[in-house]
Amino acid sequence: MQQIEGGVTAPQGFQAAGVKAGIKKDKKDMALVFSKTPCRAAGVFTRNLIKAAPVIWNKQVVDSKAPCHAVIVNSGVANACTGREGLDNCAKTAAKAGLVFGVPAGSVLVASTGVIGPQLPMEKILDGIGRLREAAGSSRECARMAAEAIMTTDTVSKEIAVETTIGGKKVTVAGMCKGSGMIHPDMCTMLCFLTTDAAISQEMLQQVLSTDVEDTFNMISVDGDTSTNDTVLVLANGASGCPEITGPGPEYDAFYEAFHTVMVDLCKRIAGDGEGATALFEVQVIHAADKEQAKVLSKAVVTSNLTKAAIYGHDANWGRILCAMGYSGAVFDPDQVDLYLESAAGKLQIVAGGIATDYSEEEATKILSEPAVTAIADLHLGEASATAWGCDLTHEYVTINADYRS
Repeated sequence: MQQIEGGVTAPQGFQAAGVKAGIKKDKKDMALVFSKTPCRAAGVFTRNLIKAAPVIWNKQVVDSKAPCHAVIVNSGVANACTGREGLDNCAKTAAKAGLVFGVPAGSVLVASTGVIGPQLPMEKILDGIGRLREAAGSSRECARMAAEAIMTTDTVSKEIAVETTIGGKKVTVAGMCKGSGMIHPDMCTMLCFLTTDAAISQEMLQQVLSTDVEDTFNMISVDGDTSTNDTVLVLANGASGCPEITGPGPEYDAFYEAFHTVMVDLCKRIAGDGEGATALFEVQVIHAADKEQAKVLSKAVVTSNLTKAAIYGHDANWGRILCAMGYSGAVFDPDQVDLYLESAAGKLQIVAGGIATDYSEEEATKILSEPAVTAIADLHLGEASATAWGCDLTHEYVTINADYRS
């Protein structure tokens, strides 16, 4: 397996586009992912009780196991808390896309991101679908445009593609996502779209996604807010010609490895681009008694506002890490915990057996001044581990969210 340059158009048979439809002022605001060959589709969605209309629409389409051809995405308006009209607008969007692209309306998935409450500007949305058709292509630039069109407060677009071999055939898995604030998935505003030319049954594709999301997107947090729109969708069109994956085995394992690589990369891109963030903050809990203990502890630390603020201040305030672990609800022995800080600037043990080491504050500050910082907690209890991703908490986060609508 290897990472390649590319986005959602890297797998065979996929097209993409990103256009300005006038939803946002002078910015790309509508995106397309399309495969003329019917795709198997899988999805995971927010568990927030308040679900945006596109989440309801997409869940119905995915649960039907019907072949899918396209995803139409708009940014600027979330189409959340919009009642019956919001659902009707999803149907209108899918119907127009079906006509324009010559596919069944029931094969069109839709997604929205932006401000909660307003109805979609349907005249602009429907006109934008025609623009997407005109701009659609399989080039690298088309994928890049699509990734840019789904951004809201993101500072950078987020894409990745990897190649692997399954049954002697080259198989590609690629993805794009957006998310910067309201990030604490429970399956930010977070949207993620993956494409693959692997041949895989719908059941196995859903299993791969549902399993992997627990170790990836459900292990990131920027601000603890679970969005109404959180969605991860995967389309698989089988264009690689590889043997169809219908159960466990070497082919499944190869696909899962590539899929997981894409998911982890996109997670880290979202966490590192948290609103106002200056650093990606990774927390590893190792040698835990079991996986659940490791997950609870790592997420407690990565979501601790005091710890996040310390990372922003390049302050090795390790007491905040232990404190977060202590209130997490997980049971462990504090007197066995070792803590380390690590970044491109080096690795430093700051706690041994629950007590501070004679570490250099200057060296710790140097490590914490890098754009990606890792805290490692060794529990000395077993062989389980888990990793969570977040970011530092800055003044800029408050500035961005104080006037988000205006």
